[in-house]
Amino acid sequence: MGKQIILIGFFLIIVGGIYLIIEKNGINYNNPLDFKFEKGNTRFYFPLGSSILISIVLSLIFYLFRKM
Repeated sequence: MGKQIILIGFFLIIVGGIYLIIEKNGINYNNPLDFKFEKGNTRFYFPLGSSILISIVLSLIFYLFRKM
């Protein structure tokens, strides 16, 4: 249990560092599978591609945790 908590903390530090680097450089994330609709003052955003990507990454992480 202790190893898993340390690994989760390490993973969160890495993700936070990557987020800060991306934010500082002004890189925009445009996934072609994220749907954006704008008409007048109405905006609709459906992050389908981002959801799939996050699901794959989390599945891999949990798979690796089960192997430990």
